[in-house]
Amino acid sequence: MSGRIFLANVGANASHRFAGPIFADRSFEFLPIPENPDLTGPYAVRYRDLFSYYDPGRNLTKYVPERLWAHAAHSDPEFQTFTYGDNCDWSPRASALKGMEIGDFLFFLARLERWTGARPARTYGFYLVGYLEVETVARSVQVHPSEEVMTRIRANAHVRRGLSDAALWDGFWVFAGSARSRRFERAVPVDRRIASAVFTSAKGWPWRWEGGRSVLQVIGSYTRSCRCVINPSLPGHAERADIFWEWVDRHSGTDRS
Repeated sequence: MSGRIFLANVGANASHRFAGPIFADRSFEFLPIPENPDLTGPYAVRYRDLFSYYDPGRNLTKYVPERLWAHAAHSDPEFQTFTYGDNCDWSPRASALKGMEIGDFLFFLARLERWTGARPARTYGFYLVGYLEVETVARSVQVHPSEEVMTRIRANAHVRRGLSDAALWDGFWVFAGSARSRRFERAVPVDRRIASAVFTSAKGWPWRWEGGRSVLQVIGSYTRSCRCVINPSLPGHAERADIFWEWVDRHSGTDRS
């Protein structure tokens, strides 16, 4: 795997007061953020319409506040056709994604809540939940795309927003993954050990863990913006990439051959 590795922090987080559950065997459910504002019409995906990855006949309302069951979910990334969208042209958080190229990897980091049996434990961690190997990119989408493009990106949340309201063809980008893209069977932990071994700051410095911040706070701070975290062409980064992929293979329960 020679492509660069980018990281995007996705899914419900501390500001939403709920999170995807993770269980003792590291199986998990991914819960997206709410649409803001809410969407109407047939293209909106409601939280009550999200279903378990492991049991497609069971919805995920057990893990979502009842007040949101009828609210539209911003289901991005989506792991059925493997797409991810973001406002790379005008959101500083996502601007670095404009530099992604075909063959690069976009990994998704999510804050998950540990469950013990049938109950939440009220403890949290960061985990990798899957990735795209970038195959095609729809850039600065400001009008309804052609049918050829729509065939590949129709399931993406930003496209659904545009179909619901023409004002929401707002220049977003959509990255579509190759057949080697994956949603993990088991969430891959991102803790101080692996972060210290493979990640650096935007300036190339090791992450700093002091200052009275928890491990969760440090990881959240360094991953607030989407960016390239490992570039195998840089000195020392090929070794970092090997460590990273070995960690993913060991923990994900997913065959990437």
